[in-house]
Amino acid sequence: MSHYIAGMNLQQPHFHDDDAARVYFERIRWPDGRVCPHCGVIGAEYVTKRPGRYRCAAKECRKDFSTTTGTVMEQSHIGLSKWLWVFYQMCASKKGISSHQVRRSLGVSMKAAWFMTHRVREAMKAGGLAAPLGGAGKVVEVDETYHGKISEAQPRYSKVRRGSSIGSRYTIGDKRAIVTLVERGGQSRSFHVASADMATVSKIVRENVDRESRLHTDGSKLYVKVGKDFAAHESVDHSKEEYVRYEPTGPVHNNSAESYFSVFKRGMKGVYQHCQEKHLHRYLAEFDYRHNTRTKLGVDDKQRADLLLAGAEGKRLTYRRTHGKEQHAR
Repeated sequence: MSHYIAGMNLQQPHFHDDDAARVYFERIRWPDGRVCPHCGVIGAEYVTKRPGRYRCAAKECRKDFSTTTGTVMEQSHIGLSKWLWVFYQMCASKKGISSHQVRRSLGVSMKAAWFMTHRVREAMKAGGLAAPLGGAGKVVEVDETYHGKISEAQPRYSKVRRGSSIGSRYTIGDKRAIVTLVERGGQSRSFHVASADMATVSKIVRENVDRESRLHTDGSKLYVKVGKDFAAHESVDHSKEEYVRYEPTGPVHNNSAESYFSVFKRGMKGVYQHCQEKHLHRYLAEFDYRHNTRTKLGVDDKQRADLLLAGAEGKRLTYRRTHGKEQHAR
């Protein structure tokens, strides 16, 4: 982390000047010297007449590149200082920042603001093969929730309300299902699924949790079978107002997962308000990223934004892939 510049506030020049922003981003992206995004040669470039534009000196390459080539900001006509501002704000705001707020603050169009925020979310997505959560002696909490109505007219399945004084029935079939895994004191991993049935949930848990882990859930029957595949499966019964139970091995609860959902839903309802189902996975990636780089893990707002800038390489998101004709998330 030696390339981090100490201190961070919105008065710093890289949030207002594109040249300063380019210098700042280059220090993060290329701490050991400029690397040609086309051929991977280090330090074999020369400056062209266009500011911030370089040409690879390698005989077999000779291609031009800039600081943003090969990143989510490539081919954008928006100033780099504005991009850095959006990166920082989306990392520093616990529940996110809306595209409307970006539009008002930067003076860009709504179309540009919306696309910028979606590109940043693309950078927030975990890349590569992720290691399993948990491990020997560690606890992984699993829970499911529902947010927003599905696009299809037909509900996917229904569920009986438990513990209701009037014994009424309600459907969650018209809601979007989300499954989240939270390693206690560590990382989270969220999935938007067509339906949170036993087969789907079991597959997610088996593929993403170390078998030596202790699994903590609520009293749902979804986890009874898959729980047998792990070192231990302990649950709390919310229908009996049991939210934490103390055992010799430690407290049993899924409050970490519940806390994640609390922040997520407050952000989606209070900040973003509208989200098409096809974009939900990007918002989950955003909340996962902030959770996985939270202050409690020793990462401050500046480091969180710099880590994200470093991870912006190798990820592209075109306007055609995100926009469409339907109403989009704000």
